[in-house]
Formats: sequence, C-alpha cells, structure tokens
Amino acid sequence: MENDTGHSVPRVRRLDSASVNRIAAGEVIERPASVVKELVENAMDAKARHIEIHYSQGGKSLIRVTDNGWGIESEDLPLAVSRHATSKIDGSDLMNIRSLGFRGEALASMGAVGCLTVTSRAAGTDCAHMVVVENNEISSLRPAALAVGTVVELTGLFTSMPARLKFLRTDRAESGAIAAVLRSLAMASPQTGFDLREIRPHDQTVRRVFQYGTGSNLLERINAVIGGDFTDNCCEIHAERGEIKLHAFAAIPTYNRGSSTAQHLFVNDRPVRDKLLFGALRAAYAGLLPPGRYPVATVFLTCAPHLVDVNVHPAKTEVRFRNPSEIRALIVSALRDALSVAGQRSATSLSHSLGTAWQDRTVSQQHHYREPGKSYQLRGTIPSPVAGVQSDSSVISDRAIQQSGLGDFPPWVEQAPTEDDVPSDDYPLGIARMQLQNLFILAENSRGIVIVDQHAAHERIVYEELKTIFASEDTQAQLLLVPDVVSLSDDDRSLLESFRDNLARMGLEFESFGQGAVCVRTLPAILGNATDCASLLRDIADSLRETGEAQALEQRIHTVISSMACHGSIRAGRRLSGNEMNALLRAMETTPNSGQCNHGRPTWIQLNLKDIKKLFGRR
Repeated sequence: MENDTGHSVPRVRRLDSASVNRIAAGEVIERPASVVKELVENAMDAKARHIEIHYSQGGKSLIRVTDNGWGIESEDLPLAVSRHATSKIDGSDLMNIRSLGFRGEALASMGAVGCLTVTSRAAGTDCAHMVVVENNEISSLRPAALAVGTVVELTGLFTSMPARLKFLRTDRAESGAIAAVLRSLAMASPQTGFDLREIRPHDQTVRRVFQYGTGSNLLERINAVIGGDFTDNCCEIHAERGEIKLHAFAAIPTYNRGSSTAQHLFVNDRPVRDKLLFGALRAAYAGLLPPGRYPVATVFLTCAPHLVDVNVHPAKTEVRFRNPSEIRALIVSALRDALSVAGQRSATSLSHSLGTAWQDRTVSQQHHYREPGKSYQLRGTIPSPVAGVQSDSSVISDRAIQQSGLGDFPPWVEQAPTEDDVPSDDYPLGIARMQLQNLFILAENSRGIVIVDQHAAHERIVYEELKTIFASEDTQAQLLLVPDVVSLSDDDRSLLESFRDNLARMGLEFESFGQGAVCVRTLPAILGNATDCASLLRDIADSLRETGEAQALEQRIHTVISSMACHGSIRAGRRLSGNEMNALLRAMETTPNSGQCNHGRPTWIQLNLKDIKKLFGRR
C-alpha cells in the first residue's frame, strides 16, 4: 500500500525472541561490571554469607560468581533463566520492593549476550543441577556436584554482538569498574564476606584483588573500602524526619578527594547514583571545600518502600522519592549541623603530610657533611621561644583588631592564657608561642604543636559572623565619614545594582554617582574603616558573575559574604601581639567550621609530640 508520496507504508511486525532479548540485555547489561552487580545482588538476596567473584580480561572472557546462599530448586532452573521470571515479587504491588533484584531480566539478558551456565543446589536437597543458555537456547537440566549455593558463569560477553564489544574499554578500566561496583555492594552488606579474584589469561594464575571478611561491622567495612584513615577524619551522623532515617559517615572538609568516587549513597541498602542525593551532598559541603575538591561521605537512607520508586531505571541505579524536598532537607541539615562542629577539626592526613615532609628533609640532610677545615656560619639568629609575641609599632592596635572583627569576643577572652602559661586541654588550639614570618601562628597545646594560618582562620571567623548577622537581619552598618566614590565598569555596576537589596541587608549601601561610578555610604561594621571599597565592590561583582543567575539566591549570598570576609580579615604579613594571637585561637575554638577557611583551605594543622619525637629518634 502506497501513501500520497508514492512510498510504501512500513508494516508493523513482531520482533523475534532473540532480538527482543538482545534489546532488553542492552538496557540491563552495559558492561562486565553490570553483570557482576546483578549476580552479586542475587547472591545477597539469597542471604549468602560469602560471595566469591572471578573474572578474566576485565570480565570480557569470564565472569564467575559463587555464593553459599539458599540456592535454586532444580525444577526452577529453566524458568530462572527465562525473561520476567523471579521469586522475589508476585507482581501484585510494585511499590513494595524489599529485595535488591526483582525484574527477573538479569539471567535472561546474560544468556542473550554470552554463554551462561547456572549451577545450583537448594538447601535440603541431595544434589545440584545445572542449565546452560547459549544463543538464547536453554539446555536440558543436568546433574552436577556442588555444595548448597549457586555458581553463575558467563563467558564470551558480547561475542555475538561485535559492535557492542568494541564500545567496551580496556581490560584495566573494566576491571576497575568491577572492583568499584563490588566495593559499594560490600558496604551495603558488611556482614557478608566478599572475595574478588582475577584470572590472568596468559597463564591462568589467580590474583586476589581484595577480600573482605565476614562479620564486619559497618564502620570497619567502610574503612576497608575507603581507607584506613577515614575513621580519624569523619563524624557519624544519625537523623530522622518523619518515616525517613539517615545514618551517615561524613568526612571533615579538610579530608577531601579530587573526584566523587569516594561518595557512596544507599537507599534501603541499595547502592544508587542519584542526582538528587549527590546534589544534597554538595549543598551540605557548600562553602567548605576548595574548587575542584569533593567530599568523602557514606550516606544510608532508610524509608518505607512505598516512599521510594526503585523501578525507574533498568539497572536500578536511580530512584525517585515521593517527597524529594524532604529528603534533600534532611541530608543538608543533618550534615551541616554535624560539620559545623566537626569542621573545627583538621584532617590527620595534613599532619601526616607535614611530618613526612619534615622526615624527608631530615633524611636528605643526613647526606651533607662538613668538609674538614672549613668553617660554617648560621644565617640570621635563632629566635627565642616567644619571638614574635612582643608588641612593637608594627603590631595592629586593639582598636584596629576590633574593627577587623576580632574585638567582639566573649568576656572570658580577657582571661586568655599568656605565653608563660602551661598548655592544658581547656584550650584545644593551645597557647600562642610565636608568629612565623607574620603569616602563621605557632601554638603549643597538650598534644604538641599547632600551626595556624592567621588570615585563613580569621577569614572563617568573619565569614560565620557575617552569615549569622545576615540571617538575623540585625546588620550593624557603619556610616562612612567621607563617602567613597568608586569607578566601575558598566557590567560590574549592573551586577551590583541587581543585588542592591541583599547587599544593603549585609550593611553595604551605595547609590549611583554619575556614569560609571557608585558612591558607597555604609559598610558592614565588622569590616572596619580600613576596607578598600573599590577592591571590595569589584570582588563582589566577580563573585556574582561566577555564580551566575542560575544559582540559588542563598548560594550567591554566601559567595558575596565570602568575598566580604576575605576583605575584613587579618592580612598575611601583619604582626600580631601575643594577646591578639591568643584571642584569635579562642575565637576559632568557638566558631563553626573553623578547620577551614571559606575557600576550603585548612586553617590549622596539628603536629603531635610523638611524631616530633620520631623525627629526632626519641621513640
């Protein structure tokens, strides 16, 4: 039959079963790691206590998963490898999913893209049976020898689909993807043992990639997956809202990574890669991390099955919540509250790096010897234990320190310790001993030495105070005796004009002053009189331009506050008195997130006495 254009109308036809299975397999089986995920999830649903995975050539030539779960009845084996056959749901309520697998497509999809062998022995039976699926043909049932449990083997993945095989990555990359998937599943089931092994194709030798023992608790398993120092740099969080419960281990901001691979998210013990959850995690760490760095966190959400739809993605890696805003609010608020306290800590990895650097320097210097008969002179002088603490004409005055934001301390700062006091646990950041190069404060506490970046530390203090002032709408503006006229480009002026009301709430008021200029009338009182208005306005305009109109108002406000805090902080190169340094340390101890500045850089590092002793061989 022809249409008006003279072309024949295409007829509707039913695809053959082989094509249907391959199309379905393309949705479920993306790469070898997808096979491992589906098979291991089946083993976990079967309550296996130990799961062993073998693979070869990145899983392209062989994937074998062995478990000691409850097995499959022999008469059910042919049905188990057919499409849409499962023992996990009855189909009456697809919103009541309590298992990892439920679609009944995994084994059938594997049989469509490779040679699949399933051998199983159910608990309480005398022997095992096996079935083979190749080219979509299911073999007859055969007896086999096996302990209670199941072995699933897939060979020649995508050999019947050469075009799909070409899209796989190198063996190393596919092996890494298998390991990553298994590590996430291992965290979801800490009581289960996992053993991943690679079979080398050239000599068939077996290499153990990693092994996690049975009976681990959750934190032990997370430590094994993420790294041994994670425990020392994280905080455990419990929170709930309505029917939703959150259990998380979130690293302090200074313990971060260069990618998001150390972020693990679980919903009802199901590993997911969900955009909503990742976005909530980023929002919780907003303003705490340097650009290009990512938080390290493991987040477990538990809720009733009817509150989450796990059937929105063929690979079950994405979910959809009934109340997404409630989920996001729970994650952001719980993590922010915990990090505001834990953020006062500094990552142990920073101290370790410092100790390693000193150790390397010490080792390298051991190879330099004095030449006989040659004299040496020290350059400069050895500072006294309190060098840099004595006040002189270059030290900023009490009034200046108050105007820069350090003056509004609690009354107990008046009884702040001096350099003659003995460090105690009452002062976690210790007692200031000296100022180094007018950049760093060296303090002594009960554990050893604390090194503080004076500008970064004060920047965080001012930032948090500005945030509090803005939230309370109790801004204290300081009227300039002589208004400051600032010349700006048309773009900068336009950006500032669009944000005028919010800037006024922060205490920064200005008005137009002819073409290409504005007149600044007031500044936030916390910034003081010494602020360079021109530099401040241009930096705020740059910040607004970087965040863009698409960013949430709250994020843009915090970006502007960050720029203000940088201008209102003690600059590197300023000489501080002993009282001023100690006042800064005391303020840090009571300021949320004081372990890092608002750019995400660390504000202080602890070097423990035992590590110092090691440097000198005093163990």
